[in-house]
Amino acid sequence: MRRRNFAGCLAAAPIAWSFAAAAQQPKRLYRIGILVPSDRESAPLRAFFDELRRAGFVEGDNLSVSFGRFSVGGDELRESIAALLAAAPDAIVSGGDVPMRALQEATRTVPLLCMTEDMVQAGLVRSLARPGGNTTGISLMSSELDPKRQEILIEALPKARRFAILVDAESIFEDHLQALRQATERHDRQAIVASVSNADTVLAAIDDARARGAEALNVLSSARFQTYVGSIIAHVAAHRLPTIYQWPYLAREGGLMGYGPSYVGVYRQRARMLAKVLRGVSVGDIPVEQPDKFEFVVNVRAARAMGIEIAPSLLTRADEVIE
Repeated sequence: MRRRNFAGCLAAAPIAWSFAAAAQQPKRLYRIGILVPSDRESAPLRAFFDELRRAGFVEGDNLSVSFGRFSVGGDELRESIAALLAAAPDAIVSGGDVPMRALQEATRTVPLLCMTEDMVQAGLVRSLARPGGNTTGISLMSSELDPKRQEILIEALPKARRFAILVDAESIFEDHLQALRQATERHDRQAIVASVSNADTVLAAIDDARARGAEALNVLSSARFQTYVGSIIAHVAAHRLPTIYQWPYLAREGGLMGYGPSYVGVYRQRARMLAKVLRGVSVGDIPVEQPDKFEFVVNVRAARAMGIEIAPSLLTRADEVIE
């Protein structure tokens, strides 16, 4: 494995422990709710709680945490949210358009920290600079990054003609899809949209795209997909379907390529925003942030298993090449 310092990042300076302690009320127990697709012991959530510790909020000391069930929908999702609210949280951290809309319907007062593709276009906040209401968070810039990933995939596979796009029907916007189609057609290639409206049909949608002639796949970011990402990686590997993901860490876990924000990085970023809320800053006055670190990771080992060779021009631009 080799690494290069290719992607720039704006690293937030650590918050001094003395400042963090001074900003908190002595002997107060802070309560938070978490409704995310990451497991409690996953690297992103470990980083999240580490960042909170650096800010002076320590689980089991002055921080109490309640977890909701993320991979549910309908009445079960509403019941999970009701249980979180019953714990009287000072804030709830969540993500994905559907859970966030359900949370906004359930409470107008509890601060909500969201992470989703485009918070403004989804109607979750009024603007990035002045979100208003009880919601702020991280907007992932997907409308800008997804076409870039499509072009990377085309460059990696110059002989391929048909490129599938796996989309979550509940979080995609038509202008977003149009930008992806245009990014594909500019290179005289065909875009095949594989739309998923039910988590149980993710793999079937990939198979349908393959049946329509797809030779490669761009998996767009979706909280729905995140809970099934291990199955997606195994499925496309079994069918030798070259795939690119939004989260670079997925290339380290067996995917072919990943380009976008650091998944661990955005969880640390979320923790820093949460710390502001717990210190008393009004959530509606905290601007929505965008990712502050991007990576491009290529898994050459996965490429060999699929019988493909990644263009050298891409390997030289990668931040990390897994060999």
